[in-house]
Amino acid sequence: MESRASAKYLRGSAQKARLVIDMIRGKNVNQALAILQYTNKRAADGIEKCVRSAIANASEAAEKANIAIDPDELWVKACFVDRGPSKHRSRMRPAPQGRAYREKRHFCHVTVLLSSDEPQKAEAVKGQTAATKSARPAESKNRKRGGAASAPRAKRTAPKAASKDKSDAAASSETESAE
Repeated sequence: MESRASAKYLRGSAQKARLVIDMIRGKNVNQALAILQYTNKRAADGIEKCVRSAIANASEAAEKANIAIDPDELWVKACFVDRGPSKHRSRMRPAPQGRAYREKRHFCHVTVLLSSDEPQKAEAVKGQTAATKSARPAESKNRKRGGAASAPRAKRTAPKAASKDKSDAAASSETESAE
């Protein structure tokens, strides 16, 4: 059984809220609440409220469907943060020499999806994808990008040897001219 809760128009940017959301994704509900309670981030309070709301939604839906569900067995199946509006939220901040800096205030929307199904199924799928990834060698970011960065580099052993020969020749000519 799944339940969903969303918190809209939370103060703060979506990027900062994602830092907190990434800590609780895939965890048990009790672990997630403990993490949120002791996280020293401003977004954690709103996200904690959203998780508690999703727990209440799950127990309410189970009660309506006449199913017994234990809130301790729920886990965070999916959670994500979307960007909210920042229009009409620009503020002016005093700056030196009589100027003013423009500041944008951000909002974000948080959605949490809880599930009572066993999370081992998702871990098994992750294990299969990890096995397929390890079968082929890892590529660098530059090689994935393509272009000149992906081309194999030529070995520079020959030019170094040539430069050594030139320096040896130059040194021998200097000794000859000194004599």
